[in-house]
Amino acid sequence: MKDGKVVAAAEEERFTRKKHDSDFPINAIEFCFKKAGITIDDVQLVGFYDKPFLKFERILETYLDSWPRSYVAFRSAVPLWLKEKIWIPDIIKKKLKYKGEVYFIEHHMSHAASAFLVSPFREAAILTVDGVGEWATTTYGVGRDNKIEILKEIHFPHSLGLFYSAMTYYLGFKVNSAEYKVMGAAPYGEPKYIDKIRELMDIKEDGSFAMDMRYFAYNYRLKMISRKFEEHFGVPTRLPEGKIEQFHWDMAASLQKVTEEIVLKMVRHIKKETNLDNLCLAGGVALNCVANERILKEGGFKNIYIQPAAGDAGGAMGVAFYIWNSILGNERSFVLKHNYLGPEYTREEVKLFLDKNNIVYKEYERNELIKESARLIADQKVIGLFQGRMEWGPRALGNRSIIADARNRENWKRVNLKIKFRESFRPFAPTVLEDRAKEYFDLDVPSPFMLLTAPVLKDSVPAVTHVNNTARLQTVNREDNPLYYDLIKGFDDLTGCPVIINTSFNVRGEPIVCSPEDAFNCFMNTEMDYLVMPPFILEKNAMSRENGAAKNKFELD
Repeated sequence: MKDGKVVAAAEEERFTRKKHDSDFPINAIEFCFKKAGITIDDVQLVGFYDKPFLKFERILETYLDSWPRSYVAFRSAVPLWLKEKIWIPDIIKKKLKYKGEVYFIEHHMSHAASAFLVSPFREAAILTVDGVGEWATTTYGVGRDNKIEILKEIHFPHSLGLFYSAMTYYLGFKVNSAEYKVMGAAPYGEPKYIDKIRELMDIKEDGSFAMDMRYFAYNYRLKMISRKFEEHFGVPTRLPEGKIEQFHWDMAASLQKVTEEIVLKMVRHIKKETNLDNLCLAGGVALNCVANERILKEGGFKNIYIQPAAGDAGGAMGVAFYIWNSILGNERSFVLKHNYLGPEYTREEVKLFLDKNNIVYKEYERNELIKESARLIADQKVIGLFQGRMEWGPRALGNRSIIADARNRENWKRVNLKIKFRESFRPFAPTVLEDRAKEYFDLDVPSPFMLLTAPVLKDSVPAVTHVNNTARLQTVNREDNPLYYDLIKGFDDLTGCPVIINTSFNVRGEPIVCSPEDAFNCFMNTEMDYLVMPPFILEKNAMSRENGAAKNKFELD
């Protein structure tokens, strides 16, 4: 960031193509430098969104408290911390050849700052909920102008984020990666096990809770749950990729309801305590868009703002703004209205890639490209859209997206199974023109970051309507994304429908595409029909007819 405004933001996984890459983010840093036109010598301050020594204290104390059961986990975790993780200041300085000061802010303060200090509110309540930071797992506080005060915390091992992850593990999905799959699975079940789930924790009226740790093992083992957990429900942990039975659908539904219950209790308590009109949300649990919808409608606040990179990626933005506004005392001057903050590629760069690899394409003027793309979608073609700056955070919002006609239910199955290679139960999100959203969805506010669900009002968009008649929608306006808006408007002009399918431009297990090569790779190894990289359009059939060599060159490993 420069002078209180964000210049660039990106995650390392997009450059290395390793999902959730936890290595030092040198590629993301180099991109940010390049976008800003600077070197490390121009950097005045660096911030990190954790306090490593405080986190190490928690890990050490937790393992010692549960010794000797924790021996295996201790042996695995502690050497890594002693060798690397507690030396973050030295690593930053060495890797970057940086000689200045490094600021360390507590994890949940970084979350709080990432939401409030870039929100449109001068005063707001703040709720952060995730797995765990140093000790805190949940906090609430108040932000006023450029200051934040944390008022209350819930500490490890009691964690709603880890509770949700433990259930994710039990249901056979990957922890810290597939929690959103559980949310998507919930509408297929009935919440039959709410009472049995509640027996795992003591939930108070203010939303605070204490977990019965006899059922969990993450505090002393490299495993989320204990044998007693499985005995409690009478069903063993589902194997990854194992068959999903009705029990699993019902458990997902029950978990989602209990999560919503806890979060709503928290929000209502915070409203009562602060009596403020505005609420800011961050932390991984803030990506639960079903809970967010209920907060919006039932939480008592007039306005809510959700950080689009609500997970740990958002901590980078939080610590930067906390340094600038709260420590250095600068007035706030930035509102995060969109998250198009990553790399972009010029016409010349895209053309160079295409020509260098002898790839067949057609070039269009802007208006003709929009008309042709809209026509292709109306003709039931599935398109990879690669344009502008890459999105920051987990959602693709029209710049690195796969798009299709939302009116055709068959597109839901086709994109899931033959393009995304993912589970058939997973729903798709719609993008709708912001000025037409109320015609199709029961939502009174914009949803630019795809972090809210809403009931679907018309039966004409079945490909984006989940089994419970809701959709997790993105609203788009022309100011934030002109080309994407105009493309959907062109589709609306042809069909009378301002709604399309929008899913992230990647396949299962891979990060969202970053570069033209990434986009072409994904395009050629799926059943997408066209790739739109303005001002160029690539046709899959033309690749097969005229340029089979290109298809073979970019095969996935």
